[in-house]
Amino acid sequence: MTRRRIVFMGSPAFAIPTLDRLAGEHDVLAVYTQPPRRAGRGMRETPQPVAAHAAERGLTVRHPTSLKTAADAAELAAFEADVFVVVAYGLILPPAVLAMPRFGCINGHASLLPRWRGAAPIQRAIAAGDSKTGVCAMVMESGLDTGPVLARRECAIGDAETATTLHDQLAPLTADLLGEVIADLPNSLESQQPQDDSAATYAPKLTPAEAEIDWHLPALVLDRQIRAFTPVPGAWFTGPKGRIRVRAARRGDEVSRAEPGDFLGLDPRGGMRIGTGSGELILDEVQPAGGKAMPARAFLNGNPVPTGSPIGAAVE
Repeated sequence: MTRRRIVFMGSPAFAIPTLDRLAGEHDVLAVYTQPPRRAGRGMRETPQPVAAHAAERGLTVRHPTSLKTAADAAELAAFEADVFVVVAYGLILPPAVLAMPRFGCINGHASLLPRWRGAAPIQRAIAAGDSKTGVCAMVMESGLDTGPVLARRECAIGDAETATTLHDQLAPLTADLLGEVIADLPNSLESQQPQDDSAATYAPKLTPAEAEIDWHLPALVLDRQIRAFTPVPGAWFTGPKGRIRVRAARRGDEVSRAEPGDFLGLDPRGGMRIGTGSGELILDEVQPAGGKAMPARAFLNGNPVPTGSPIGAAVE
């Protein structure tokens, strides 16, 4: 295997396994991430997970606000990399940057392209009820995840899968796939297959507004929504004291004729039975606004809800 000169681009924790794989086998000249973000009560600047990890490894880290300025482009070109490897970077690569490395820019994307192009493929696959997903290595071009695919790996989506558990499966799978593709350069570029644009679906970024629970939807749909939006942004409903996030839920066995959103009592495991547009949803863990996540039974101890009343209603 020929050691390649790589500039790695990624920001969230999802990209760390790929960085580690490549840094152990090749020369990672620099790591590019999104700029630090202000977080926490003190709004202190916090580096991106990849930036912090790369710094611990002693790698050169850069975090420009964009790659569109002449100075940033010149600094990037000066590395004279063989290939740019991109995993959830979050910044657009201009055409001039895409053309810099001799083997181009290769992206690791967490879906089976052309399905779920875009920012939130893991969450959208769960919410849609897909039975499988996977990862792709693709040649980047100016379109949004439209480039030809070099290789792919599939992964089943379990009935209890959350965005967290699926993330943790796909991150190392991405590392293995990109490790193999980079190790086989330039041969791996010969196997590229164009995507079928007519079959494309899109995975836009999640918003807190769309995470609001509509109890009129079927329990099947709500179960998927909650699992897809766990942990961020967290599916929620409005209670008497503000938003209540649902951290864990499951579909009930009962076929209830209750009104959507009505509390129907506890099930044998201590979960809160809630009526929906079709079937019951069992809430096992919730998080009140400003509080910590807790079992549903513990929540009810401090926030009693009469059986048969709406789950979000204030107790008189």
